[in-house]
Amino acid sequence: MNDSAKKILNVLLMAMVFIPGLFSQNNIIDEIVWVVGDEIILKSEVEEYRKEILMQNQRIEGDPYCFIPEQLAIRKLFLDQAKIDSIQVQETNVNRMLEYQINEYTASVGSVEKLEEYFGKPLSDIREDMRNQLREQQLIDGVQQKHFGSVSLTPSEIRKYYNSIPQDSLPFIPATLELQVVTVEPEVPLEEIDAVKARLRDFTEQVNSGKQSFSTLALINSEDQGTAIRGGEGGFTTRSNLVPEFANVLFAMNDPSKISNIVETEYGYHIIQFVERRGDLVNYRHILLKPKIPQQQLDTALVRLDSIRTGIVDKKISFEDAATYFSADKDTRNNKGIMVNNSRNSPNTGTPRFALNELNQDIARVVGEMKIGAISEPFIMTNNSGKQVAAIIKIAQRNEGHKANINNDYQIIKQMAEGNKRQGLMDTWLEKKITGTYVRIDPDWQKCDFKYKGWIK
Repeated sequence: MNDSAKKILNVLLMAMVFIPGLFSQNNIIDEIVWVVGDEIILKSEVEEYRKEILMQNQRIEGDPYCFIPEQLAIRKLFLDQAKIDSIQVQETNVNRMLEYQINEYTASVGSVEKLEEYFGKPLSDIREDMRNQLREQQLIDGVQQKHFGSVSLTPSEIRKYYNSIPQDSLPFIPATLELQVVTVEPEVPLEEIDAVKARLRDFTEQVNSGKQSFSTLALINSEDQGTAIRGGEGGFTTRSNLVPEFANVLFAMNDPSKISNIVETEYGYHIIQFVERRGDLVNYRHILLKPKIPQQQLDTALVRLDSIRTGIVDKKISFEDAATYFSADKDTRNNKGIMVNNSRNSPNTGTPRFALNELNQDIARVVGEMKIGAISEPFIMTNNSGKQVAAIIKIAQRNEGHKANINNDYQIIKQMAEGNKRQGLMDTWLEKKITGTYVRIDPDWQKCDFKYKGWIK
């Protein structure tokens, strides 16, 4: 920044942003609180970021009006570096993450109207702000990957890091279970399937005749709770995020006035309304109905599974073979029945380990006190597709809760050591970047114990 630019900034610096031509105190609409290089941070940005953090249940360290402006300033430094490094953003990824985040936020607060009330702006503005934030985050991720992504430590360095950690600072590893499962799907009576299809055909007729809108029917009738509250709207998505049967129909549609034929998937039966296409992304609405399974069919499935369990207990067949040849669970039958943890943001993701709170609730109620090698009695559970199935569970391994240690939790310690090394490199880089960047902070916002030195010059 040249001297003249600095002089102009210092005239405006820490001033209020006014409505043009009106200078009374009541007309102040915002306030500049930080200047970082050529970028300003407004008080409204701090408030907006605070709402975002709270919405995501993230931790605010200390005074939010110290912590948040510093975080925003750090983002400005990384974005400046992204320009220097010519980091590029994939807009398709931004759009996909945007729709996922909008859907998550809407589900969290209960409706679009409540989301608009929370942020104090219409959905279109929320969407655009989030799009900009996600685009910026991809740029920041690109910088961090380029400069700090290739951290690698030797086993001796990892052990040295472990030995340097005070014992009371080691993380507690919750108890985990490793499970195998065999399921049997009860037979769905044909008359139940016919009844569901008749209802969906009636919904299509109501939309085509103008008696009801698709969104109203979805809100009242759809059994997909995640989209029903939004009038059946799924948000912009790629083909790969949908099951093939659904995706094949949706991505062949292009007329919002047309309703699809009935589509059967593992979740049940759907009708689909095309909404909008943006490149590789498509937005849609759908109504999902699931055939009801009579108790008699559930009981029959339990009896069938009980005979399989008896064969396993009598050693006529192994649990692994029973899973391979008899299980209806497509995710585990080719893996000897071993369940894999797909929980988001879990340290156990991608492994066969589950903390009790990461398990399907129906399974968690059954396995809590079971011993290693024990096989449960058959029970009815709702699977990941929302279907009722009969199941038996075997406890393959039980890992009791404990303080992390280098022998049993090497990968966790390794991740901690690499993360610590990466953070150290990032801290050094940021302090150097701060030193070489013009920064000005409103005096009322300077009374903080900032994480990084050099902000106040």
